[in-house]
Amino acid sequence: MYETSYSLTQYSHGAGCGCKISPQVLEQILHSEQPDQKFPELLVGNHSKDDAAVYDLGNDQALISTTDFFMPIVDDAFDFGRIAAANAISDVYAMGGKPIMAIAILGWPVEKLPASLAQKVLEGARSICAEAGIPLAGGHSIDSPEPLFGLSVNGLANHKDLKQNNSARVGDLLFLTKALGTGVLSTAMKRNLLEPDHFQPFIDQLVLLNKLGATIGKIEGVHAMTDVTGFGLLGHLLEMAEGSGLSAEIYYAAIPTLPGVKEYISKRIIPDATFRNWNSYSSHVGFAKGVNVMEAFSLLPDPQTNGGLLISVDPNMAHKVREQLSEAGLIQYLEPIGRMVLAGDKRIMVQ
Repeated sequence: MYETSYSLTQYSHGAGCGCKISPQVLEQILHSEQPDQKFPELLVGNHSKDDAAVYDLGNDQALISTTDFFMPIVDDAFDFGRIAAANAISDVYAMGGKPIMAIAILGWPVEKLPASLAQKVLEGARSICAEAGIPLAGGHSIDSPEPLFGLSVNGLANHKDLKQNNSARVGDLLFLTKALGTGVLSTAMKRNLLEPDHFQPFIDQLVLLNKLGATIGKIEGVHAMTDVTGFGLLGHLLEMAEGSGLSAEIYYAAIPTLPGVKEYISKRIIPDATFRNWNSYSSHVGFAKGVNVMEAFSLLPDPQTNGGLLISVDPNMAHKVREQLSEAGLIQYLEPIGRMVLAGDKRIMVQ
């Protein structure tokens, strides 16, 4: 029987991690007048801007717990499920952990979209969970005005392998394991302007698990790590720099981009979330002479969905990171995109 074709992105006002509330507004939401309660076993919580919460289980074991969900970034239901699942699981990898179990979070406009599409979303998520070697063990669903999907994920890590985003050191080199531009390309797709040749590289990156994090977490010289998602490279690097009490330099020419991204930027195909991001932290960013500021403004705050790992590593141990990138087939990301420096007038200097 013929089934009507549905384009999921036409049923939501946002897309992927671009749905995130801006850093500036999020600060207001998280502010609390209540006294801070102490939980000795809570190793990582709201006191830092990290990727997940971490709880001490004893015996050198830590539980990593995270949740992430958003509205469709692509039109295909199966791909949407894969992307949302990969994005949520990556928070565990970003802290050097190994995921062990996932629970689904589903919101579905049942009077607008058939249940069969929601089933495909879950099938996509199951395929990624299987790739990560974990069960999709249950979940919760609601009837919502717009489709949304994600996972709550738990993982484990040894204390010594746990990586946070606020422990970078002066002189560390910065590596990025995926190209930028998913926000730009998702906007082009939603406007029916995405070129066919640019579609598959876009999807391939969105569904790629950041499994490398569990391995890189074991490298002693890796001082800090996070993943680049809805706040863009600038936003997540700013969290790393501020949390570490340092500044960062970015080598703009070394920033990898997905095929077609700069072409779309030149045509002003940019998600609204880019402007929200920039307005939240522009005062902390400076540009050296010679940098194409208009292009950089559109690229560096571009909200990423399931973006790459941002790794801060001792230069003397950078070869270990390069070895892991090479073994994973990520040879295009072997060169650093910047370094951590003493705190200056600007938290981030783009040069």
